[in-house]
Amino acid sequence: MDPIALVILFIAVVFIARSLKVVPQQHAWVVERLGKYHAVLAPGLNFLVPFVDRLAYQHTLKEIALDVPSQVCITRDNTQLQVDGILYFQVTDPRLASYGSANYVIAITQLAQTTLRSVIGKMELDKTFEEREAINASVVNALDDAALNWGVKVLRYEIKDLTPPKEILHAMQQQITAEREKRALIAASEGRKQEQINIATGERESFIARSEGEKQAQINKAQGEAAAILAVADATADAIRKIAQAIEQPGGSQAVQLKVAEKAVEAYAQLAQKNNTMIVPGNMSEVSGLIGTAMALMKNTPPTSR
Repeated sequence: MDPIALVILFIAVVFIARSLKVVPQQHAWVVERLGKYHAVLAPGLNFLVPFVDRLAYQHTLKEIALDVPSQVCITRDNTQLQVDGILYFQVTDPRLASYGSANYVIAITQLAQTTLRSVIGKMELDKTFEEREAINASVVNALDDAALNWGVKVLRYEIKDLTPPKEILHAMQQQITAEREKRALIAASEGRKQEQINIATGERESFIARSEGEKQAQINKAQGEAAAILAVADATADAIRKIAQAIEQPGGSQAVQLKVAEKAVEAYAQLAQKNNTMIVPGNMSEVSGLIGTAMALMKNTPPTSR
């Protein structure tokens, strides 16, 4: 083949290679024309003017996780902390990312470190462990304002480790142990207190129950005795009414005389047995007189109404 043709073919291949550019998805390429910013190539096939246009910068538009190196921060109470974290950001303006800073990654890293030292310096040691979310938010706000000039959007910042000196760690461990022992003692005392309360409450309720039982027993006993007395009275009254009715019947008076005479004889007999002496009335008319007196009293007594 003719050498001239080979040279022309080579020039054509170089021309085509420098003219055609394929940009991947989620990427942005910055083109300069004659040393001046010209355009940002979109993803896909793009054409450049050979030897006039130059591909100056290539940026990814994906979210980037940047490891912020560990550093020593001093808290408000003069305690040193070893702190490191992770910064998440994304390029939003390829033009500013190319010309706003010589190296936006280094700029963001340095600003994150200085901002973190400033935020932790305003807090005491105990607060740094409790306020991680507030520290992260403060760093993001400070970085986001500055990163706008660099074409970068700071999404979030996360602290990975907060490591105090060994002496502080030992003291914190002792404090935690003491707090746990304190809580255990308080829980035990509360348990004993509740136990005593439960025992006293049980005894009080038991005493009340016993007293209520005794009260009810006495009430039941009194009601039983009253019912018994009433029953005896009713029975006695009923018996008296029946006797009175029997007396009013024919032959009732004679029956009463006989009964009174029998009781008198029994009384004399029992009296003789107790005194071991035979007692005989001096005048037998006394017995008949006694019977007559009883019958007179019964006749003078008005009959009981039925």
